[in-house]
Amino acid sequence: MKDKKEMERHGDAQTPRRGERTQSSALPDPVSLASHPSSFIVHPSSFPLVAVDVGNNRIKCGLFLPRTAAGLPEPEQTLALAGASDEFDRLSTLVASVAGQAIAWWIGSVNRPKATRLMEWVRSHRPSDMIRLLAAGDLPLCVALERPDMVGIDRLLDALAANQLRRADHAAVVIDVGSAITVDLVSAEGVFLGGSILPGIAMSALALHTFTDLLPLVDMAELLTPPPALGTSTVAAMCSGLFWGTVGAIRQLIGELAGEKLDQTDVFLTGGAGPAVAELLGPAARHVPHLTLSGIALAARSSVSGVSAR
Repeated sequence: MKDKKEMERHGDAQTPRRGERTQSSALPDPVSLASHPSSFIVHPSSFPLVAVDVGNNRIKCGLFLPRTAAGLPEPEQTLALAGASDEFDRLSTLVASVAGQAIAWWIGSVNRPKATRLMEWVRSHRPSDMIRLLAAGDLPLCVALERPDMVGIDRLLDALAANQLRRADHAAVVIDVGSAITVDLVSAEGVFLGGSILPGIAMSALALHTFTDLLPLVDMAELLTPPPALGTSTVAAMCSGLFWGTVGAIRQLIGELAGEKLDQTDVFLTGGAGPAVAELLGPAARHVPHLTLSGIALAARSSVSGVSAR
């Protein structure tokens, strides 16, 4: 059997920008449960798991405790980090309730440096834990695209979780309002069909400031309340255009993707501005705050049990 440290050596993993992936050949082989000691091969209802969604602005972590219920798993606790090395000690508080047990860290990442720092912290502070860096092929999800490995892992994890939430005879539009905004379609058969990627609200605000002489930088990162459509100052007008332009784009894309089957399509949103946007899309839209983390937990459950997540 190979040395355990050798099996866990993937701190230089090549993860893509949010919304896209590098070729899978650039990624080292992820550590699988089967390559670890038997203590890691457990029934899906009996393992402590930390799901980690490594984005470009934040690292979102969720602790999932043993469970037997079907459906979408929900984290017991969550923690958000900016990704600086001196922040990672806060992870000890997240896993305090299971500190004496070996933990499986399942990671979906679109930011290589942050993922590397995270894995270095785990190896240093919790050397008995298992680390799994997810790739498209690890997910129990059919992807009807020529290059599934080029799809952002966050988009696929959201789709995997949406398959647990959508009605059996309904398709789903899945929206992630992050640094970039993704609007994706999952068929009524549970197949990921692709979608659209557009700049996030904060990214668009930065572009307005960067590529003009006089427009200020507007903080739109944590927008919880829709601004008035009628802006009575430059800043107010920018906030209006940024927010309502984003809402309009998402609303239009939902209609375009669903087509004539809009009444047979469920809509799920996640991400920072998700609650504010969901309310404006009507009663069919549902905000799911931990959609990506739940998708990671589903991938872990499926891998350990060897069955479909749905």
